Amino acid sequence: MVVKVNHLSKEGFQKLKDELRTLKTEGRRQVASDIEEARSKGDLSENAEYDAAKEAQGLLEKKIAELEHALANARVIDERNIDASKVYVLSTVSILNKKSNKKNTYTLVSPQEADFNTGRISVDSPIGKGLLGKEVGDVVTVKVPAGMLELEILSIERNN
Repeated sequence: MVVKVNHLSKEGFQKLKDELRTLKTEGRRQVASDIEEARSKGDLSENAEYDAAKEAQGLLEKKIAELEHALANARVIDERNIDASKVYVLSTVSILNKKSNKKNTYTLVSPQEADFNTGRISVDSPIGKGLLGKEVGDVVTVKVPAGMLELEILSIERNN
């Protein structure tokens, strides 16, 4: 099995650590309380609240395991050591959609840090994959759910 390295910014790594700590403490405490309350209501075989609390516990433990895995395979990126002439994780890239003539700016981040509403797209997304390793002036064709996009890289910035 190939382990996929999860590249994160310092802030992203800390955010995941904080979320994990919260889930392991407050999250587990709340789920245990919900289960105990549901148990107190009698017959467990017909107790929908108990079933829901146990399902919530399973989902919480799954999320904890995912975060632990992401952190175990995380590599915090030192942006000072990355070539600013090419698109990499944590690059802020301005692109031109050749078909619509619309400009967009995205910062490429790990899947855990992605937030399309703030312009942070995953390096695993179709656009992210298409831009990785490219330089200013390169034109890439990317397949997205809406069809094919032809994107020209206008600029690449590093947030040093």
